[in-house]
Amino acid sequence: MADLEEGTSGESTFLKSFVDLGLNDWLVKQCEAVGMTRPTPIQLNCVPKILSGHDCIGCAKTGSGKTAAFALPILQKLCEDPYGIFALVLTPTRELAYQIGEQFSVLGKPIGLKEAIITGGRDMIDQGLLLAQKPHVVVSTPGRLADHLRTNADVSLKKIAFLVMDEADRLLEDNFGEQLQTIFAALPKKRQTLLFSATMTDTLKELEDVALNKPFFWQSKDKVATVDSLTQQYVLMPADVKDAYLMHILRKFTEENPSSSVMIFTNTCKYCQILGLVAKEVGLECVSLHSYLMQKIRLSSLAKFKSHQVKIMFATDVASRGLDIPTVDLVINHNIPNKPKNYVHRVGRTARAGRLGDAITMVTQFDVNLVHAIEDHINAKLVEHKVDDDEVAKIVTEVSVARREAQIKLDEQDFGEKKEQNKRMQMVLEGKDPDEVARKKRKQLKEKFKLRKKKMKSFS
Repeated sequence: MADLEEGTSGESTFLKSFVDLGLNDWLVKQCEAVGMTRPTPIQLNCVPKILSGHDCIGCAKTGSGKTAAFALPILQKLCEDPYGIFALVLTPTRELAYQIGEQFSVLGKPIGLKEAIITGGRDMIDQGLLLAQKPHVVVSTPGRLADHLRTNADVSLKKIAFLVMDEADRLLEDNFGEQLQTIFAALPKKRQTLLFSATMTDTLKELEDVALNKPFFWQSKDKVATVDSLTQQYVLMPADVKDAYLMHILRKFTEENPSSSVMIFTNTCKYCQILGLVAKEVGLECVSLHSYLMQKIRLSSLAKFKSHQVKIMFATDVASRGLDIPTVDLVINHNIPNKPKNYVHRVGRTARAGRLGDAITMVTQFDVNLVHAIEDHINAKLVEHKVDDDEVAKIVTEVSVARREAQIKLDEQDFGEKKEQNKRMQMVLEGKDPDEVARKKRKQLKEKFKLRKKKMKSFS
């Protein structure tokens, strides 16, 4: 791997304003206009390095101003030599792509910035026409951009000056391998590569082929992975009444805090949809956000939640990364993530920009080891959140009935079937046999199971 030029959270602390970063007057004024009066540590350390031509790897807590850390130097370099397509920003989720696009639009307004957001869920032809107009900045999810590169010979990325990978660890670790290879093959060798995330140290070894030049690496040196203004709690309960505990906690919190917003994270799209239906049935107005929903519904749900029209949102991990919803007061983990870093991303939706926030994790008898892994990772202990078990017992039957009805409703709607059909169609278009792919996956799972069984025998 290319050598890294190391930085620490203590560097450049003498810099106090955006002027000191070497930014143009118009950018400094625009920062002030949108309420950015002082640079954050990641901006203090990374912006000057990017302006001087370095590749950059930046790692800091969620809510630390990472988007501006790469958007500001890109806009400054663009105004010096304006052309399109000047910068490409890759991000793992559609919602984050739209948010980054909005921030570029606001910060780049004085120079008439043209940005394009390219994600799934939108018309391919319309997007192709948009790309043909050569916008200055393209913000995209890997899958949809790779589709355009494969099917549209008029889409060219050969002149980009910047490649940004936001939430880079997830892009490198998740199933984006084929799409990223297609995209990287279309990029020029001479470019600046910027990689940012809240949790990135585990994937640094994978960045050799991405960061072509000697990258400057900056990481916040905080011992605790979550912010100090976040109160982290747990509730211990039997697994079979977990949903009743959740509805009780939600009712009590919303009654005591009628103007506060709550995000509830769960592990699957179907469970997310079921919990949303159950909450509505017990009188809690809410929205849902997951990948089985149409894009316009996803954006509508997010807009309603951000504007406080609706105070409760059920979501999968598509909402755990990077989304800037500063007024979330409580995050509830309905399930405990298998990877501790995903816990950090989830609870990072609250206690942002110095505000107070609470996180409650629902723990069953099967989850104790996962909690210990999270506590080791964040270097902090979760404290118990007291719940009145007698009050929960009163609504167990009501919640159980509502859940059964929700499951029946989703089964009648063939929930998720259309998405699976689209996946099969995409595989066929790519020349793959969907049944053969499924067989290979089953074989891999069997081999993993055998390996795990073998390991368990060796310990017994």
